[in-house]
Amino acid sequence: MKKELLAPAGDIEAGYAAVYYGADAVYLGLRQFSARATATNFDEAELNEFVGFAHSKGRRVYVAVNTLVLENELDDLLETLDICVRCRADAVILQDLGAARVVREKYPELEMHASTQMAVHNREGALALQKLGFSRVVVARELNRDEIEKIAAIPGLEIEAFIHGALCYSYSGLCLFSSLEMGKSANRGKCLYPCRACFKGESGEKHYFSMKDMALEEDVLKMPAYSLKIEGRKKSALYVAAVTDFYRRLLDGKGKDQKRADNIKQIFSRPWCKFYFHGRDKSVVDRDFIGHRGLFVGTVEQVSGNSLRFCSSHAVARHDGLQIETAGFEKPFGFSVRHLRAGGRNVFEAKAGELVEIGLPPGAPLLQPGDKIYLASSSEVKGAYPYEKPKPGIFRQKKKIDVDVVVSSNKIAAKCLSFEVFFDGRFEAAKDSAKMFEAVKKSFAKTGETNFVLGNLTVDNPQNLFVPASQLNELRRKLYAAVVVEKKAGVLPSVDSARVKKAAKLIVKTDRAASLAKIDLERVDEIIFVLEPKTTVDDLKNLPKQKIRLALPEICRNPEIFHSTVSCFWAQGFRKWEVSNYWGVEMLSGKKADISFDRQIYMMNTQAVQEAKTARISRVTLSVEDVKANLLTLCEKTPLPVVLPVYADAALFESDVCIRSNLCKNCPRGEKWMTLVKDGRRYDVLSKNCQTMVFDARPYCIAAEAKSVPADYYRVDFLYRNYTAEQAALIFEKVCLFEDVSGDVLKGNLRRAI
Repeated sequence: MKKELLAPAGDIEAGYAAVYYGADAVYLGLRQFSARATATNFDEAELNEFVGFAHSKGRRVYVAVNTLVLENELDDLLETLDICVRCRADAVILQDLGAARVVREKYPELEMHASTQMAVHNREGALALQKLGFSRVVVARELNRDEIEKIAAIPGLEIEAFIHGALCYSYSGLCLFSSLEMGKSANRGKCLYPCRACFKGESGEKHYFSMKDMALEEDVLKMPAYSLKIEGRKKSALYVAAVTDFYRRLLDGKGKDQKRADNIKQIFSRPWCKFYFHGRDKSVVDRDFIGHRGLFVGTVEQVSGNSLRFCSSHAVARHDGLQIETAGFEKPFGFSVRHLRAGGRNVFEAKAGELVEIGLPPGAPLLQPGDKIYLASSSEVKGAYPYEKPKPGIFRQKKKIDVDVVVSSNKIAAKCLSFEVFFDGRFEAAKDSAKMFEAVKKSFAKTGETNFVLGNLTVDNPQNLFVPASQLNELRRKLYAAVVVEKKAGVLPSVDSARVKKAAKLIVKTDRAASLAKIDLERVDEIIFVLEPKTTVDDLKNLPKQKIRLALPEICRNPEIFHSTVSCFWAQGFRKWEVSNYWGVEMLSGKKADISFDRQIYMMNTQAVQEAKTARISRVTLSVEDVKANLLTLCEKTPLPVVLPVYADAALFESDVCIRSNLCKNCPRGEKWMTLVKDGRRYDVLSKNCQTMVFDARPYCIAAEAKSVPADYYRVDFLYRNYTAEQAALIFEKVCLFEDVSGDVLKGNLRRAI
């Protein structure tokens, strides 16, 4: 089967470059609901033009509508989807379950692709989304080849996987760092990339979370996914052209072109890695330096005065940009070459293999022999990827409209769709009826800058009357002025009436039964217990069985290990379950279970809650990154009971990348806590079984505000940390009194916008 090469476009120029250099499909975003909100993105006119161009070349266009949607944005979502339909986009890429419901019910002409923000990391998760109407799933970047192959074997479901570009330390969709700490949500397209920052930890001041770039190169030919995705909606058209060209040649059997690979590195590149395509690799983090590096061309051999010498493995020319990794700096030192000597003379360009002397700019840091030198930009590469683009307007897509014109002795009227215009007049007999019809047709064929063209024209002129061209033109202008504003009548799918609210109840959630030993569980309506593969019924013996709801973890790369555990608890009569990722829904399919959604399956609008209800979910949990106004709306309007997390250690990162510095073969893999510090703020890091979770040292606690948020349940979590029974009881009592556990707690976005 021929694979699809899918390229990014942050603007229309990048889109043209992608098509010119061989992309089979292009993905892009509009000005709202794009997970790359700070990219240029497309307006409706640009999308219309680009889709027309792409379709003329036999290429497809997917629009990323892949952010979480607040309740007061649902009407804007309809407008965005209207634009996608009007411009004939081939599919929309979605994260929000409510947006998926709206598309499936009201825009069936749009294919639905599940964004990587939905954190699909196993076969079960993909199957669950297929049942919800998704025709394609973008799998998590963390997966290896065998895991992708298992998912790709699902009949009737397309799988899309990343092959090149930037990586996130956290699973996409599960990163709350930028949101909870800074009010800029990655799930809303506004990430401030705190993962690239420098933290002080057990290995010193390092960039513990700053990932290298993915570059599968020849291994793209081994990728089992159908669609091969290049990351880069914030990159330039030059970058898109170079990367698309490189992989197009590989897929067409032309082999790896090292020069083209070097070109990419000069345009933009962190160090490259394969991530986990071939299995775990601890070298995927670039701890010492951040940002664009370039093409490695040599090391400093000698520094003398205001110049340095080195033997370059690549041609270097004046006005090229160099970057040098220098100890004590988190970013390489970069400068433009102004003075260049080779062979004892001034030259414009030095050839590969020559010993070169390059003048350093004023203020250069102290460089040392052995410092690595990179070619970060070159004039040659900047001109190496020309591309053709059409003249503006030539591929504008226009809808065909039918017009009816009726002429009587004292009035002329024109109709189109539901619009009608007319004006009065006195008209005399025409000398030639055929010429009269042609005059009407000539006038109404002039659609100008509108978004439509004339289709069928009928002229009802039984008395064979003559209408002057000036009056025909005026009639046309009046009609088309009305028709041009026509849009699809966007109406949201209906939502069931809000549930009957009762007095709020208390829930505790834990992964250690001992933590609850000193809490009066008579006051608790429900205890949610997080399972591990080896959890047994005996581990819960001190908890009241009738109050227990069992929870499956959000990340499970090998769901098979839970089959026997789930079966065992089911056989013991446990019927209440909670899931925090779509894989859990599929794991429990076929069982008549009472299933609730945890907060990692985002519920930020009533359409999402209704979708959960349709899927027979009994209860949903509100997001810890939501804002108060939206929380209040959901508490009032949703058709399902809602849970408000009041106290929790909310993970800022949930990552498959190990933070430990030791070699894997020597690692005990058990639970280990570490501390990181940045700008005086402490972060606690849990490393366990090759996974990493990062927490603000302050707990998330909104107890003081929770009383004003009328949820059906208030929840207190004792997860991840080894809470003593005494600590848990003290926290529980404070929360029950709607008191914060301390003066310095994490409030998330409760008092701000996202």
